[in-house]
Amino acid sequence: MTGNEEGKALVETGTFDKEAELNHLMEIVHGYLDDADCKRIMAAFNLADKAHAPQKRASGEPYILHPLAVATILANLQIDATTVIAALLHDVVEDTEYTLDQIEELFGHEVAFLVDGVTKLNQFQYHTKEDQQLENYRKMILAMAKDVRVVVIKLGDRLHNMRTLKHMRSDKQKRIAKETLEIFAPLAHRLGIFNIKWELEDLSFRYLEPEKYYDLVEQMQEKRQAREDIVNDTMVQLKKALEEAHIKADVKGRPKHFYSIYKKMKKDNRDLSQIYDLYAVRVIVDTIPDCYAVLGIAHNLWKPLPYRFKDYIAMPKSNMYQSLHTTVIGTMGHSVEIQIRTWEMHRVSEYGVAAHWRYKEGNKGGDKDFDKKVGWLRQVLEWQDSSNPKELVNALKLDVFSGEVFVFTPRGDVMKLPKGAVPLDFAYRIHTDVGHRCVGAKVNGKIVPLDYTLQNGDIVDIITSKNGKPSLDWLNIVGSTESRSKIRNWFKKENKEENVVKGRELLEKEAKRLNYDWKTLNKPGRLEQISKALNAGSETELMSAVGYGGIPVNSVLLRLIDMHKREQAKEDNRRDTMTMLEKLKVKEPVRKRSSTGILVKGEADVMVRMARCCNPVPGDEIVGYITRGRGVSVHRADCTNIGHTQEDMDRMIEVEWDVATNDNFHVAVEITAYDRGGMLMEIMATLSEMKINIVNINAKVDDTKNANITMVIEIRDLSQLDFVMTKVRRIKDVYSVQRANGGS
Repeated sequence: MTGNEEGKALVETGTFDKEAELNHLMEIVHGYLDDADCKRIMAAFNLADKAHAPQKRASGEPYILHPLAVATILANLQIDATTVIAALLHDVVEDTEYTLDQIEELFGHEVAFLVDGVTKLNQFQYHTKEDQQLENYRKMILAMAKDVRVVVIKLGDRLHNMRTLKHMRSDKQKRIAKETLEIFAPLAHRLGIFNIKWELEDLSFRYLEPEKYYDLVEQMQEKRQAREDIVNDTMVQLKKALEEAHIKADVKGRPKHFYSIYKKMKKDNRDLSQIYDLYAVRVIVDTIPDCYAVLGIAHNLWKPLPYRFKDYIAMPKSNMYQSLHTTVIGTMGHSVEIQIRTWEMHRVSEYGVAAHWRYKEGNKGGDKDFDKKVGWLRQVLEWQDSSNPKELVNALKLDVFSGEVFVFTPRGDVMKLPKGAVPLDFAYRIHTDVGHRCVGAKVNGKIVPLDYTLQNGDIVDIITSKNGKPSLDWLNIVGSTESRSKIRNWFKKENKEENVVKGRELLEKEAKRLNYDWKTLNKPGRLEQISKALNAGSETELMSAVGYGGIPVNSVLLRLIDMHKREQAKEDNRRDTMTMLEKLKVKEPVRKRSSTGILVKGEADVMVRMARCCNPVPGDEIVGYITRGRGVSVHRADCTNIGHTQEDMDRMIEVEWDVATNDNFHVAVEITAYDRGGMLMEIMATLSEMKINIVNINAKVDDTKNANITMVIEIRDLSQLDFVMTKVRRIKDVYSVQRANGGS
């Protein structure tokens, strides 16, 4: 038993030796890549080493350790040079001064695309950590649909982070381990990269259930010799029989991984002493006929266990895995699993998608077989609204990570469905209209309810009617996202008016349940903002989507409550500030002409500056705050930076606008618009026409083609600002214009 197998999750890394690690990587890549590719990899390392030079990891080791380790993990999969280069550079854009354009210039478009696909979205602002994480997944999945190598790099990145997780806080360890087990290990499974999958699972298990993990390790060590004896005896007998049959084969023992043993114990509610197939015997042969010949010999030697034979050669798994699996009662009455495959199948099981790499030299035209095998991802994206990260991640968990069930049509065609699928899912998989018109189903010749859970080997026959149509209840019955999406689309098209009414009713009902008045929550403009945020179209379309179940009620309502609370807090802050100001007011202020546009307790010549946190303009209710050495800082009355302690009150002073002032004031405005050609020029032309001076401008475009523009402009007073904002709102494809809290 090697340390890389049963003991891999216990491996601790020693002191980092950069030269040794680099030599190890270059030795691996020299084994399967040409000199030109190796030179590019070396150049990428030199850039990464230079860029990350000042940085350290949480362990205190040089940061270059991480990208170097990730590149080595991927090189062991014999991945192409472009991916190894992207792995070395995957943190350069995010964590150093280098830009994506520089990476593209030095290493080409492909490398830049992969680096960008792996880069997190830290430049965006999110309400919660969960929102940010879901958005990260969404970006990764969308990039992965264009080039699956994005997620392969991400898996290498996650594996090394898991290997070095001990340097993190325990709460962070558990969060990362849970995320790994739910998202990254299943992704590795679906891409067929089993070595990475097993190690991710074992490491996650170690941090999530440390007591159970180490208890299992101890038990496995105690029973190790007995298990090895059983397996060795099985191999000796099998090798002898294969030699007699003149079948050339490689026969090896393979230990089961900790997490897979733990899952089996948990599922069957058994302890370790009751599980005997902890070891598998793997037989690798040259041809498919040899696979079936080995199976016959094994069944001749030992009695096979019923229902434990699986033919993944005739019916491969969606992650490309092929093999024959059988469990036999072997030596001393103990069960042993035997896996039989060809060398090509073995290569696929070791490297997964990397074994079918379509980007290698001489295969630039693409691999149709490969496309078919990662088609599940594109299907999920087609069935699912990719702008909703939560839905997208849930779809992956439901349809991609949950396992599969194989059923048959009455004509004998095999159909693959997600585990938990019902006859309705089968109907929708045949054709959308068959699903819509489904009124019943027969399974194995017997009529079953539509919520019957399909089992492997079931023969399914769908009963349809011309007048049949979907029911909203079906959304709670179906097991696949594909079916749910098709049902929702039907309701979206067929019952729009009813859906709008129902959506409003659902929102009002939920608001009442949470003790909120619907009219108070539903202030003008709020639902419109939420529609834009959720990419739901108009306010009516949002209501319709809530009505047919396309958008969860709480997704809308919680946003409304959040907006209501923020506006209420702002108003409460303003009221408190104005109450405090009442106590500060002088009875008869002396009016003078001010050079700053501000009178302080009626005085004109006090040193005054406008607070950049809120940028007040004439017309705003304002308050003065005495600062040390900088005179009086003027804030809007609703500014959240104003405290209400006794100390704050002592430093407050009454200020007011000088009505005679002709000064201009800086104010920040936030604009959200569709990123079409000429949009920015049109906004600037509109402002120029109104003779509005632009002081500063900053624009970013997000994944949904929304342009987020922040500009600081000069205006006279509040009424001019309102006029400017109204004018900009009327520009085609501008979604929202609002005053920003921040300054220039």
